[in-house]
Amino acid sequence: MVAFDVTGTILSFRGTLEEHYLGAATKLGVENVDTFEFADAFGKAYKETSKLYPCFGGDEMSAKEWWRTCVLSSFRYAGATMDNQTAEIVFQRIYSTFGSISAYEIFPDALPFLKWARRNGLVCGVLSNADERYGDSILPMLGVTHDELQFQCFSKDLQMEKPDPRAFMAAIETGGPFLATSEPLDPSNVLHIGNDFQKDFEAARQIGIHAALLDRYKETELANEWRRRGVPVFRDLLDVVEFLGRSQC
Repeated sequence: MVAFDVTGTILSFRGTLEEHYLGAATKLGVENVDTFEFADAFGKAYKETSKLYPCFGGDEMSAKEWWRTCVLSSFRYAGATMDNQTAEIVFQRIYSTFGSISAYEIFPDALPFLKWARRNGLVCGVLSNADERYGDSILPMLGVTHDELQFQCFSKDLQMEKPDPRAFMAAIETGGPFLATSEPLDPSNVLHIGNDFQKDFEAARQIGIHAALLDRYKETELANEWRRRGVPVFRDLLDVVEFLGRSQC
């Protein structure tokens, strides 16, 4: 069985955070936004909202309400001034963009790999610190269906997130029924693929799951550091085929 992170592994963002957020605000005449520090403002808001409402609000609030809090806090920290009506319109535009394929593109090797895996009897799925929109709309609109990703585990639904080992065990339990066996799935027969050392590699290895990281953005220094720490690092998913053969996951 193979479990994937989503962003940075199967798909990537189109454009930049500033382009999407500030573009929506500028069209409505929002002023006094510190464009040069907006990424930091968003980072602060995201961290704060995650602390107050873990796992995109879990069962306490909807993902949309969670993102409303985060988005509007981002603009507040960036110095934006706007009335409540304008703020709501800005948020709705941003939320709609990130619920569609306008802000995403699938890596060209993702679908070929998933189709190859299915032909070879591998069960594939998602384990991601994200809300349910990836599974409900974004991945299907990019052509990735339940035929390619049989199981989907998002932190919003699990109410836990990587690197919590329980998230990985939840993925095993969710993906297990898709296997052609009634035996419990051994973690040593699972491979997790992502792009974060702590969340995707170290946490998986701690409970006996094989793991590999992708260097999608050619971050040579970072990738070399991962290798020095014993991580199998690959440029794309096509390189993973050989690794799967060796690891017998």
